[in-house]
Amino acid sequence: MAHAAPASGTPRTPVTPSPGPGGAYRPPDVFDERTHAVARVAVPVVLGLVYGYWAAAMRRDAGPITGWNLLFGFVCAIVFAAVCTGLLMVTPRLRRELHAVLWAAFAGIALGFLYSQTGESVLRAIGIALAVAVAVFVSAFYRYYTHEDAEGHRFG
Repeated sequence: MAHAAPASGTPRTPVTPSPGPGGAYRPPDVFDERTHAVARVAVPVVLGLVYGYWAAAMRRDAGPITGWNLLFGFVCAIVFAAVCTGLLMVTPRLRRELHAVLWAAFAGIALGFLYSQTGESVLRAIGIALAVAVAVFVSAFYRYYTHEDAEGHRFG
């Protein structure tokens, strides 16, 4: 045998820890507090930079890179990162319905704005934004409904 069985009388540690006092299993936290603190700032900034680059590239439309194009990209990045940071700070305190509505509105507006930079019709951009907002609302509400009680307190 490649491994030995524990001797009788020795305590065994289960592979999956038993639920805590609240009754729900919570997986172990892999990262320390410093990593979480850095991620709370880094994730919106990185997402904002990607969004700003994407918006500037769509507006440029294979033309030359200009100063106005760079300014447009940086302004989009700053606004996206600021709104994302604000939502990350405010939404955990809200009820699950409003929590899901705010994230859906943010996603719909962000992608609708990007789509409007392609030069397509405004009605099509609104349709894309509404479709994205509905999909984000359904998935976010389902997640919050299965992970929170009615007052917004997380299980576990």
